[in-house]
Amino acid sequence: MAYPADYRYTKEHEWIKVDGNIGTIGITDYAQNSLGDIVFVELPKVGDSVEATKSFGSVESVKAVSDLFAPVSGKVTAINEELKDAPEKINADANTTWLLKVELVDAKQVDGLLTAADYEKFTSEETGH
Repeated sequence: MAYPADYRYTKEHEWIKVDGNIGTIGITDYAQNSLGDIVFVELPKVGDSVEATKSFGSVESVKAVSDLFAPVSGKVTAINEELKDAPEKINADANTTWLLKVELVDAKQVDGLLTAADYEKFTSEETGH
C-alpha cells in the first residue's frame, strides 16, 4: 500500500495532512490492517484540545483496543461523525478516512514527523519485510 506523499506520519501509525493551519488526522493503512475489523472509534469533542504525542481517543477492533496519539497539538475543529455509525470505513480506505481536524498550535511540529518514505521504511523494519 502506498502512503500519500503529502501526508506526514507518526511511529504510532497516525497520519496528518496539513492545509493552511488545519491538520486532518487519521490512522494509516498499516494500523488498520494490524487491527483488523474496526468496530468502534472514540474521539474527542469539537472544541477540545489535543497535545502532540498524547492520546486523544481510541479505536476498537475485534482484536484489541488501541489508543490514538495526536501527531501535533491543536484544537479540535471537526470530527468525522460518519464513524459513529460506520467505523469500518477506516478499514475500507484508511488513507482517506479521517478521524478529526485540528487547528494547529505550532505548524513547525509537522516538520518533526515522518515523511511517507520514512514511514514506509519504519513499517518495513517493524515487520521485517
